[in-house]
Amino acid sequence: EIKHIQSLIKQTLLALYEIEKSTAVAPTIEYNSKIREFSKLPPKLQVKLPTFIQKPIDREKLYSLFGQITPLSTDTEENVLSQNQPNTSVREFLDEPELVATIQTGYKQLLGVTCLDEDGVWTHGLTDEIKCFNINGSLLQTIRTKSGQMPNDIVVNSDGDLLYSDWKTRTVNKVKNGQIEELIRLQGWVSGNLCVTSTGDILVTMYSDDRTHSKVVCYSGSTEKQTIQFDGKGKPLYSRNNYRKYITENRNHDICVADRNAGAVVVVNQDGKLRWRYTGHPSVTKNQTFKPKGIATDSQSRILTADSDNHCIHILDQNGQFLRYIDNCDLENPYGLCVDNNDYLFVSEYYKGNIKKIKYLR
Repeated sequence: EIKHIQSLIKQTLLALYEIEKSTAVAPTIEYNSKIREFSKLPPKLQVKLPTFIQKPIDREKLYSLFGQITPLSTDTEENVLSQNQPNTSVREFLDEPELVATIQTGYKQLLGVTCLDEDGVWTHGLTDEIKCFNINGSLLQTIRTKSGQMPNDIVVNSDGDLLYSDWKTRTVNKVKNGQIEELIRLQGWVSGNLCVTSTGDILVTMYSDDRTHSKVVCYSGSTEKQTIQFDGKGKPLYSRNNYRKYITENRNHDICVADRNAGAVVVVNQDGKLRWRYTGHPSVTKNQTFKPKGIATDSQSRILTADSDNHCIHILDQNGQFLRYIDNCDLENPYGLCVDNNDYLFVSEYYKGNIKKIKYLR
């Protein structure tokens, strides 16, 4: 309405301007003033803002609409590195183990074997050379120890890196991308056999410089975290000498040592407490004294150990009960053992210098 009045005022002013300019008398005489008309303003608009009218608050009902926050709590559980174990179901023995492949390594005296993966193994003998072969027998890589002496043992960690122990330098070393890195250096002790645990720790068997004491030491990196040497009565768990004591960890975290000079497999739990000893199985066909060499475990927590003098492999359950032999596949002087993730057994033959891949589970 105001805009409409404003428009009329503009029109009237324009008309007055035209009359002022004109010399005609009639428009001036006939003009009627519109001041009274324009002085009448439109009604004044009063705007009232909204107001909030508060109602009584029922606090109990209000509280019921909200949830609650529980207090902060913490808990711990054992963090265990899960190994790649494709075969977790119960697997029975084959009636007769089967020879799958034979790898000729060229060693005159072959000691250890450790699985790199399903298609490759590392091996070592009585030389400074550590050789990697594929399952077809092709030589993939050769590493020489820094000291120029034979390694006491070899093992592969979860990253696929090769570790070896060197008796000459009293060290445990890692080979990565062809370079040798020292991990552990001993004083007064000589490094023996090796095992990498499911948590990534390194178990090392060792003997004192005077060859009168033996023990197992667990390392986290280069830090010593556990020593296993005596039973609950203070007696030595292992024979006190410089003979090889192959070592492995079972799926239940038991630590299994093949103590050749003691003629026994010695098994302790992860706290180092003695669980049992296995000293061989009576047999009319196995006439030589039981002196276990290599040792390994499979997905069923079974323990396999090499009986070189009787040309066979003993298989035990996790409680030390004898289950069966592997004494076919033309085995001669089996020495080192390893089991891959598919439960294939790899056996080194000491004098023949061969690695045999054996299937023994269904």
